[in-house]
Amino acid sequence: MQWMPRAVRLWTAWLMLVYWVALDASPAVAGLAPSRVSGVTSIGSTRDADLVIVRRALEHQQVAQKLRDYGVAPAQVEARLATMSDADVHTLASTAKGLPSGGDDIGTLVSLLIIVLLVILILKLLNKEIIVK
Repeated sequence: MQWMPRAVRLWTAWLMLVYWVALDASPAVAGLAPSRVSGVTSIGSTRDADLVIVRRALEHQQVAQKLRDYGVAPAQVEARLATMSDADVHTLASTAKGLPSGGDDIGTLVSLLIIVLLVILILKLLNKEIIVK
């Protein structure tokens, strides 16, 4: 019971073989795209880069709220940043880089609970008795 003649099967096999060889012979060409400026940047020196980092840190809601609680206006902060030396701005930017980006330790707590539950499950599967005194 042949539903396809032998000649058609032979030509289909040859066509597929040629297709696969051609596909294998033509390598994928990939490379890095050239970089280009995505817009006008105001960063011309390391001080400007540090000021950008400090300003981003000052934009955080908690930092802005603490400054308001201490009675410091945003204009006073900008004036103080303008009068700071390059070394002071760099120190402040280095400190601001280490600040947490936000969130809390819920992920750590959940991970710890999952580990404890896995240990209890493994002990139960090994028929070990867990006694808490």
